[in-house]
Amino acid sequence: MRFGRQQGRLGKVLVIGGCAAALGFVPSAAVATPGSGVSATVVAEGTSPGKLKVKTPKGRTDVTFRTITIEPGGSTGWHTHRGQLIAVVKQGTLTRTLDDCSVEVTPAGTSFIEPSGAKHRHIGRNLGTEPVVLWVTYLLPKGSELSDDADAVDCGGKSGGKG
Repeated sequence: MRFGRQQGRLGKVLVIGGCAAALGFVPSAAVATPGSGVSATVVAEGTSPGKLKVKTPKGRTDVTFRTITIEPGGSTGWHTHRGQLIAVVKQGTLTRTLDDCSVEVTPAGTSFIEPSGAKHRHIGRNLGTEPVVLWVTYLLPKGSELSDDADAVDCGGKSGGKG
């Protein structure tokens, strides 16, 4: 009796092993569907300085993709966002002054996330000689404005100031 059970188990193992081996010979393209009539263009690409922590708003989210150009000497003005933004610097160098008066310089080919909320006031400036071009994805609560104006932070003469 025992010999019969072992034979049955051995047979099952051999059948399963044979099926698994046979699957290795099936071309993977057989299960894929080829595309047609599709084209794509990478419009901007950037690498983050570290891990990106993306948080979507509670409830429904408006997703907006936007190109922003800041001319030399220009600025965004102090503002906040009600949701996170994921940005890629396509061209130029963006200089941002944050609510704590720290300054972040982000050159072309890099990306960053702007956090949401009134405690995250910031201003973006183009201190260079060529336009700054940003590709930005907004993740905002449904119906929110893209940004909200904010009072300037007093950075005591540092690069924050009004603008």
